[in-house]
Amino acid sequence: MAKAWTNVKPYLLATPQAIALGLFLVFPIVLIGVVSFWEFNGYSMTPAFTLDNYIGIFTSDVTLKTYLNTFKFVGLTWLFTLLIGYPVAYFLSFHVPKLRWQVLLFLLCTIPFWTSNIIRMISWLPLLGREGLVNQLLVGAGLTQQPLEFLLYSDFAVVLGLVHLYVIFMIAPIFNSLMRIDRTLITAAEDMGASGVSVFKEVILPLSAPGIAIGSIFIVTLVMGEFVTVRLMGGGQAASIGKLIQTQIGSLQYPLAAANAIVLLAVTFAVVVSILRLVDIRKEL
Repeated sequence: MAKAWTNVKPYLLATPQAIALGLFLVFPIVLIGVVSFWEFNGYSMTPAFTLDNYIGIFTSDVTLKTYLNTFKFVGLTWLFTLLIGYPVAYFLSFHVPKLRWQVLLFLLCTIPFWTSNIIRMISWLPLLGREGLVNQLLVGAGLTQQPLEFLLYSDFAVVLGLVHLYVIFMIAPIFNSLMRIDRTLITAAEDMGASGVSVFKEVILPLSAPGIAIGSIFIVTLVMGEFVTVRLMGGGQAASIGKLIQTQIGSLQYPLAAANAIVLLAVTFAVVVSILRLVDIRKEL
């Protein structure tokens, strides 16, 4: 009896979490998948099975270009968050001597993220606008003859906003990975005559790869479905799949929006699986 209880106990402990995941994650996704096969005649949807929604996605040049634009936003946001996040995490881990100061400085990095995402995006408007502070400084300093139009309501502005929003999701896991590195490994490499570049390339970078992978997963999953930043910073001039889905839902095109959501989910899942195959993140768990 005791042995049977020991075997069953782990399953009982996992049951509440499994039920919650089933009700609030799996079941909604299944419903979205079902609706994605329904018919839509332009003003109403009919419960039926059709592949027209998916065929429309893969045969529409506009939709395919929107997907490519989304991938561009994801790639650029990932690149810039990595270029910003890794040096910040590295500085906190190796150039701040005391743990107390490391934690304090890391918390300072999170201060901008204590406010609403929308408020942070709106704060860029008076800075990057045609009559904004940045353009006034550039024109006043004689660096440009007229205000720069691309600073706001452009792909540049969208990427800037996304990097601003999500860079902390790259800093945190990399910082965690760097803090876990055994400093004796670095000392041993230096004692054997390795240069600073070699130590970083052969010791620090490989051991911080799981943190980079986790940060990359965060960036990919967050940016793939982003639409608020695209709408505010793009000013209707930039397109993404998240914004397209929002527009389709607003016009009651639920089957087509559901089909796009399933395709987006599949693409995101494929990217995450690819990252997990490249790097073993179980070292961080």
